[in-house]
Amino acid sequence: MKNFEKFSSVLSRGDSRTPASLDGTIDTILDKVLAGREASEQDGITLFNANQHDIKKVFSVADKLRKRANGDAVTFVVNRNINFTNVCYMGCKFCGFAKKLNQKGSELLSIDDIVFRAQEAWDRGATEVCIQGGLHPKISGDIYRNIIKGIKKVLPNIHIHAFSPFEIWFGASKKRLTYVNFLRDLKDCGLGSMPGTAAEILDIEIRKKLTKNKLSTEKWIEIIKTAHSLNIPTTATIMYGHIDSPIHWAEHLARLREIQKETGGFTELVPLSFVYKESPLYKENPSIVRRGPTLNEIKRMHAIARIMLSGWIDNIQVSWTKLGPKIAQEMLSLGVNDLGGTLMNESISRSSGSQFGQEITASEMVKIIRHAGRNPAQRNTIYEISKTFDGCDPKELPPLVPRNGTNPLEFIN
Repeated sequence: MKNFEKFSSVLSRGDSRTPASLDGTIDTILDKVLAGREASEQDGITLFNANQHDIKKVFSVADKLRKRANGDAVTFVVNRNINFTNVCYMGCKFCGFAKKLNQKGSELLSIDDIVFRAQEAWDRGATEVCIQGGLHPKISGDIYRNIIKGIKKVLPNIHIHAFSPFEIWFGASKKRLTYVNFLRDLKDCGLGSMPGTAAEILDIEIRKKLTKNKLSTEKWIEIIKTAHSLNIPTTATIMYGHIDSPIHWAEHLARLREIQKETGGFTELVPLSFVYKESPLYKENPSIVRRGPTLNEIKRMHAIARIMLSGWIDNIQVSWTKLGPKIAQEMLSLGVNDLGGTLMNESISRSSGSQFGQEITASEMVKIIRHAGRNPAQRNTIYEISKTFDGCDPKELPPLVPRNGTNPLEFIN
């Protein structure tokens, strides 16, 4: 508990200004952004602290920037998540997914099992498999290349979006290779892109409490930049709503923007709300650690991410697995232009207590987007549009995993 006490005041940092003092400043920032100039890190903090009157202006500008960059199209990708092992020795405090080596419920899929799941996804129309796993102490550093080669042997045309920077750090360490050589080998085997997860918050003090800084800010950035230098695109993420504050959010977004200016390798930003229910971070410190972001903070995060990243990362994705279909749909008027993937299976958020299911089918994605008054389009991993649905719908498919009666369309407007 003492390790967290000095963070009890963090949540109020950046909130000391009185709301009335922000009116003119907010207008100046928003006018600047609409004129094509950049919102600074301090501007971001100011926007995160906007009062309830001014935040409406922020939301409106985010929506204008979304329309300017993406029109009225809202995209999604047909994919499957394959979490090949939930065994992990890192002990990250926020994670409810990881199991110990011999703990009940621990698993490590064989290559054949992974390939079988990829084949199932391909047969259901998937263009991508997203593969991540824990840092299993007994796996070989070759497992990452073997997974890719196994899938590509059977499905040469599927896009493999795989392995977080933490896994790259782990695999390269196991193989005693530089990040460049390890990633080059994975690309030669067929790696198409990487999830930019394990970013959490790119602040040293916060990371020490979340992950013991085992993958430091500097290492995360180094691995991401190395991937980009090899023409391996990645997503960008932020995981927020725990022991962080608006200061950390604005700093994180500014860091991502600086990386993008240098490399151009990010395809999108995905804000990830902290899911607290099964998280050790919350369970061990319930009086200090928050129960995830509020709805108001969720709205601000998506809108201000659009504003701060405007012109640099122009795809803002909402995570329906974290928020559910109804709130995800609301984000489409706050700067968001992408609903992410159909997933088919989702283990990480569910393990931390998310209750929003494992799959939204392509036909359900289309209906959610239409209900929001937008134009649905299917994309590939790197945001090339493959299908639009002006006068047609995707093929109706039952969910791959039984839903126990829950239908995402019950919750949309």
